[in-house]
Amino acid sequence: MKSSLKLLFALGILITTLSNVFAQDVMYLSLEDARAYALEHNKVLANAGLAVDEANAGLRETIAQGLPQLNAAVDYSNFFGSTATLGAMPGFEIEFNPTSNLGVSVGQLLFSGSYIVGIQTARLFREVSETSLEKSELDIKAQVSQAYYLSLISMASKDIIQSNYSNMQDLLGKSKALVDVGVAEEVEYDQLLVQSNMLADAVRASERQVELSLNMLRLQMGMPASQDIVLTDNLESLVGGSDFRSSLIHPFSLQENLDFRMVALQSGLAEKQLKLERAAYLPTISGFYNYTEKLLKPEFDITPKHVIGLNVNIPIFSSGVRQARVNKARINMEVAENQLDLLAQQLAIQEKQLRFNLNNAIDQYESQLANLEVARKVYKSFNDKYVQGMVSSLDMITANNNYLQAENSYVSSLLQLMEAHVAMEKLLNTL
Repeated sequence: MKSSLKLLFALGILITTLSNVFAQDVMYLSLEDARAYALEHNKVLANAGLAVDEANAGLRETIAQGLPQLNAAVDYSNFFGSTATLGAMPGFEIEFNPTSNLGVSVGQLLFSGSYIVGIQTARLFREVSETSLEKSELDIKAQVSQAYYLSLISMASKDIIQSNYSNMQDLLGKSKALVDVGVAEEVEYDQLLVQSNMLADAVRASERQVELSLNMLRLQMGMPASQDIVLTDNLESLVGGSDFRSSLIHPFSLQENLDFRMVALQSGLAEKQLKLERAAYLPTISGFYNYTEKLLKPEFDITPKHVIGLNVNIPIFSSGVRQARVNKARINMEVAENQLDLLAQQLAIQEKQLRFNLNNAIDQYESQLANLEVARKVYKSFNDKYVQGMVSSLDMITANNNYLQAENSYVSSLLQLMEAHVAMEKLLNTL
């Protein structure tokens, strides 16, 4: 008896331990948790962050090109005992001894229009990369939000179908009892059985849809497919905690819209490219200093150790190449400016459309919520009347289908409302 108790006690500890281990593998996620996880693990966002690092490195490289450049060189030459005879002095020969030199040179760019514009362009490109990172973060947050909402909708749909299936099973039991006492006909029971089988198929399909939507959420978050997750938020809390009307009255600013800022920066890059091509007409001035130490000196050497100088490169004639590049850059800048103006017009229209969509989604949600309450009352009334034999099974199936349709319409209106809200917040950059 004692050994059995010890065995049961050991099994209890083992089961508790295993339960704790498996429980640790489950990740509980609110909507904010899912967004935060995605911002840390999403690969697209990681690449956008690396692009910012690359732009910073490019800026440092551009700046460094105009700073002092220090180089050293060592050479050695051996002439294998060769000699030279001076024609004016017969019999007098000069032997070429091995030579070796250590040279140090310092160069400094003094003026270059291309260098100045290049630094400006590199800084602007860094700003483009940073804005692109910010836009990627906004896109990821929107995608994760939509995937989270879709998962909740799929779960809600599954619960609705499961509840409807349970109601149908209860109704089948009542119908069977009515058939057994002769109050209802067998065909009515068969009709309800067909409806029950269809709902059973719908339950299995809804379970697969839930898993599919969770997998999509994992993908958007950058989470392994094997990770078990539990969503802690629900639709009612998200809807209740969201002020949809505030998005309708929030003013729209082009400068806060990331798409507009990105295209504006691209237009700025095109303008810098035009300035860069124009700078090709300007001279380039650089200074240098060379120091040479003779390690192995020839017998006759008049080379000075110290040399300082100035280089001025003046572009004179390029057969129209520079002018063609300037014209090309000007055309590209005009194209970029036209694209910016076009985007401003498109965003203005999109703003009106998204406000209309959100306002319509709010109205649809409120309408479907009221319809659901009416359909629930009708279904309950028909259910009571069916038990009393006052309505047929066909009437009961119709009421059940209407109630199921009302629930699905309500859930669909919820999804449309949340998606319209996300789209509006993304446009306003308030997500």
